[in-house]
Amino acid sequence: MKRQQLGGTALVVSEICYGGGGFGSARRGAELEALLKLYRDAGGNFLDTAHCYAFWLPEGAGCSECALGDYLRRNGKGDLVIGTKGGHTGAPGYRTTDAWLAPGRVAADIDDSLGRLGFDTLDFFWLHRDDTRLPVGEIVEMLNAEVRRGRVRWFGASNWHRDRVAAANAYATAHGLQGFAASQPEWNLARKNGQSAADSGPGTGTEMRVLTCLDRAWHEQTQLPVVPYRATAGGYFASRGERCQADYESPVNRARLKRAVILAAELGVTPGQVALAWLLNQPFPVFPIIGSLQAAHLQEDLAAADLRLTPAQVRALEG
Repeated sequence: MKRQQLGGTALVVSEICYGGGGFGSARRGAELEALLKLYRDAGGNFLDTAHCYAFWLPEGAGCSECALGDYLRRNGKGDLVIGTKGGHTGAPGYRTTDAWLAPGRVAADIDDSLGRLGFDTLDFFWLHRDDTRLPVGEIVEMLNAEVRRGRVRWFGASNWHRDRVAAANAYATAHGLQGFAASQPEWNLARKNGQSAADSGPGTGTEMRVLTCLDRAWHEQTQLPVVPYRATAGGYFASRGERCQADYESPVNRARLKRAVILAAELGVTPGQVALAWLLNQPFPVFPIIGSLQAAHLQEDLAAADLRLTPAQVRALEG
């Protein structure tokens, strides 16, 4: 698997990122170690986790970072680049706060993550959510304070709208500070029901915008890397539509699936690999996050890194 520099950072990462939402919960111990070995043997070195994973399970909050920290203590970090996320809003099974991006709250998340992972410095730190009540300048200043303290090397924005990322990076440039080095939205070949081709704009107050329709023209212009989660649409393409969540059931997606199946047959690959290749062959850097927890599925996803699509094929898949 090829590696490339992650935007303007000094980090060199594999084209496909491995998501840790199931680490420590769905997979732990020897099972998790075998999956990580498979990923690393394929050239993978980019891992994604979060302070809150897996809060949706009883006593699951923090188990992903803890399991990964245990793995690193036994196997070493080597050339792995690990990104974790903090600053998540409250949720059942997770702490609740009305100020999830307050400097003290974010600092506490970083403290926990450093301890769980066994690090002095985080390679990459994502703000898991935005809070549009706060000026972007305050948020950029807070994150740069963590960089100066040596606790974070680089940082990015997860579930942030393009306009807020652009404003934050403009502030950083104007003040000689580090800005967001990448964006992590929900994005894949499928289109969610109720989502227009162009997102309507940033939310207000505590609303969390899930951006399934990326402003690709802006990313092509800025070359800001995208590290999308749910990159496989929950297995929609790999299962040929059998695993389909309600918000993906639509004529648009059925047509995209049909085109992916046809192209896969022409290329001698699977529809799931075509869907991942669609992300990897954009005119700006994209590092899809996969969360496969079965060895065969993980191998299939990783093989998509070798699949190159032409610009015409990329456009044709969208219809």
